Amino acid sequence: MSLTPTIHKSPNDHRQYKYLLLENQLKVLLVEDMQSAQAASSMAVGVGHFDDPATRPGMAHFLEHMLFLGTEKYPDAGEYHAFINQHGGSNNAWTGAEQTNFFYSIDADAFEPSLDRFSQFFISPKFDLALVDRERHAIESEFSLKLKDDIRRVYQVQKESVNPAHPFAKFSVGNLETLAGDEATLQQELLAFYRERYSANVMTLCLVAPLSLDELEGLARRYFGSIINTQRQRQYPQEPFLTDTQRLKQISIVPLKDQKRVNLSFALPGIDQFYRRKPLTFISHLLGNESPGSLLSYLKGQGLANNLSAGGGMNGYNFKEYNISVQLTDKGLQELDEVVACAFEYINLISTQGLEAWRYQERANLLETAFRYQEQIKALDLASHLSINMHHYRPEDLVYGDYRMDGFDNDETTMLLSLLRPDNMRLQVVAKELTTDRQAAWYHTPYAVADIAPERLRKWKVNSIREGLALPEKNPFIVANPQARAEKSSCIHPRLVAEGPAYRLWHKKDDEFNVPKGHMYLSLDSDQASKSPLHAALTRLYVEMLLDYLTEATYQAEVAGLNYNIYPHQGGITLHLTGFTGNQETLLSLVIHKARERNFTQERFDTIKNQLLRSWRNASQAKPISQLFTGLTVTLQQRSYEPSQMAVALEHVELAQLHDHVSAFYEKIYLEGLVYGDWLESEAKQLSKRLQNLLSLVSKPSKEAARELVNMAHKGTVMRELSIHHQDSAIILYYQAVSSTPENMATFTLLNHTMSSTFFHELRTEKQLGYMVGTGYLPLNRHPGMIFYIQSPTAGPKQLLEAIDEFIADFNYAVMQITNEQWESTKLGLINQIMEHDANLKTRSQRYWVSLGNRDYSFDQREMVVAQIKRLTRADLIKFMMQQMRSKHCNRLVLFNQGGQHQQHEPLRSAEMITDLNHFKKYSDKFDF
Repeated sequence: MSLTPTIHKSPNDHRQYKYLLLENQLKVLLVEDMQSAQAASSMAVGVGHFDDPATRPGMAHFLEHMLFLGTEKYPDAGEYHAFINQHGGSNNAWTGAEQTNFFYSIDADAFEPSLDRFSQFFISPKFDLALVDRERHAIESEFSLKLKDDIRRVYQVQKESVNPAHPFAKFSVGNLETLAGDEATLQQELLAFYRERYSANVMTLCLVAPLSLDELEGLARRYFGSIINTQRQRQYPQEPFLTDTQRLKQISIVPLKDQKRVNLSFALPGIDQFYRRKPLTFISHLLGNESPGSLLSYLKGQGLANNLSAGGGMNGYNFKEYNISVQLTDKGLQELDEVVACAFEYINLISTQGLEAWRYQERANLLETAFRYQEQIKALDLASHLSINMHHYRPEDLVYGDYRMDGFDNDETTMLLSLLRPDNMRLQVVAKELTTDRQAAWYHTPYAVADIAPERLRKWKVNSIREGLALPEKNPFIVANPQARAEKSSCIHPRLVAEGPAYRLWHKKDDEFNVPKGHMYLSLDSDQASKSPLHAALTRLYVEMLLDYLTEATYQAEVAGLNYNIYPHQGGITLHLTGFTGNQETLLSLVIHKARERNFTQERFDTIKNQLLRSWRNASQAKPISQLFTGLTVTLQQRSYEPSQMAVALEHVELAQLHDHVSAFYEKIYLEGLVYGDWLESEAKQLSKRLQNLLSLVSKPSKEAARELVNMAHKGTVMRELSIHHQDSAIILYYQAVSSTPENMATFTLLNHTMSSTFFHELRTEKQLGYMVGTGYLPLNRHPGMIFYIQSPTAGPKQLLEAIDEFIADFNYAVMQITNEQWESTKLGLINQIMEHDANLKTRSQRYWVSLGNRDYSFDQREMVVAQIKRLTRADLIKFMMQQMRSKHCNRLVLFNQGGQHQQHEPLRSAEMITDLNHFKKYSDKFDF
């Protein structure tokens, strides 16, 4: 193999690529991107929780944490995070089964010094003894955070039900119990694990920057060439993922959230060998189809299922767990064997009638078109993705490998399909009403494992295929050879192409990204949308019913790259269409036609309503910090409501009421729309005429729906306690700007940017208050604000509030100690973040749509904010904090819960406690947008 293979890239990709193998056997991919203002680096190390010593579950994850906490060259534990943040970047890491990925982005002019810091993780980490105990408590916090997460709870059952000799069976996260013992001993084990496992020859590095390939190569060699190569060979045991003992089982699992689903799980060989032809992608393309005659269509028609996906599941060095996952109705759970029988009949249908080259080629052509018009992604995402690809694909396919489908191989596909049979299956059933006889370790998940009886297997043996199951027809939405139009835009920003009473349509032709795609946003405001919990619940139910009703009719369009989403908001609903413009209007017509039909059946109404009620009731099982974030918007936004409140309102609603609500919703409408991408202005104007005509048939003009926000001025510190059943406590502090001006936006944005890394380091890393710790700039209803948040397994809300207040009080001194050079660098980092070049059509369209939502009709708000940031001095920031955040009478909202572990702690109380939320919202002053 050549050391400099040619990287196969999209013709729409302006970047240049070069693959290197350094002398220490480190694999490197260099990406020259002259259009990016940011640079990024990602290291994917071929070490994961599969490598954990048997006596130390979670060691790989623990090591990932410790590498951030200082190196011999840069010993300060918070220095790396602060440097990245100061220079407008972000960083993170994760530990998987076989890889650990470290990645960050940063302003391009700070890339070289950042590489010096980053490379030291893999050359001379400090493993400071004083931080060992602190960081294992951080691991404990992370573990505690997920104790009530059903995904993690089910995952642990999976681990306990596979071959115990396979490394997948290991507990992956770690906690205080698995990382217990003498700190010095643990430090030595950590160091030994690092030296044994972290070797240059199992690492893959990706660098992305607006630098030439030669410059990038110099940086790679200078900073990463000295990583030691111990010539490590991966030695995972050649144990099967499942032995005969673990096959033919039904695993019944009781979740915390109310849900009903079944996974038909099949053990396959490792799949990296198949990436060039992707036979499983082809099989999933047919099994997961949702058009008329599909497996899902039939199951929905029989009232057995609501949703289905095919192809998910874990995979690793010698296994692939292939799942057909079905979201069941109550009837579907009762008739589980019938659901499974239908699945095997459809697999048989594919095996006997579906293995046709044209079907494979249809899917391959779609991937090839997606590759040809591949849209760019952010440098950070690209670097992380490609560094992982380097563990799976040949060098020339690092960019193309995800899209490559070289041709239909009947033998290969038949072999894999032959493994999707009853005697190679395990059933994983998740529902609250199941009977169990054991508990999973660590997460205490109730579950049971039972043999699948021979008579059930005989029932699933396919003798014939029932009427109603059919393979998909040829896809009429596929555009054979889409081409982007060469016409240039006549305007810099979107401009109004149509305006009337309660009607505005904006348009801009894209002439930068060169893809034959478009984004269309249509927002329909109605006063009936959410003026009460019942109205909001009915609007949400209407959206869910409409999405369900559209599924079959639009599925082929979605497969062909024409996507849509309909979502509710405070003022009404928004329709967002994306994809190739050739058939976008066809899809829009189809969606509007179906939306006007509203032929909702009683059976689907009952099913979707129950599904929605279940989802809202399950919200009480979310982690505390998530519930507090929901509580924040509910407390402050006049037309936002608690999920439990909407569930009560929806409980006794009948189908006729929904139809009445929909009619009332459309009686008076305000429409605002944006058409952006490969759309000509003449086409947008024609579209506006059709939309205006349609609106005139169904509605009367209306003004934009009100979006009121509680004004916190003159309220002092207001507190609201939420009752949350969880062992952790959590808190959110919200500070609100007095007005929505560029100056206030700049102040709050800069304050958050300046504080965030220090807050994280002091309260999470040093004080160990929790794993979920942070600050954020949070505008609500176009109004600037800032939050501080913590979820803690160790401290109650009173202690958390005191810690945050102490941090805010002391931060003035930290700002005073910043040098002028550091201050200007911090501001420049934030400015670069705000003004970051849009990576693709999607990002640009989202920015334009947010601007319209903010009534930023000149599309220059961010420039105005940046101009204010440039003017802000350290004295301005200190003055603001002293007046707005440190005074005893500062205006703020504190939301919190007292966790189960902290019931004996002193409670958090205030004279201004919200005990009646409806009263608080009704009688508070409001900002009206």
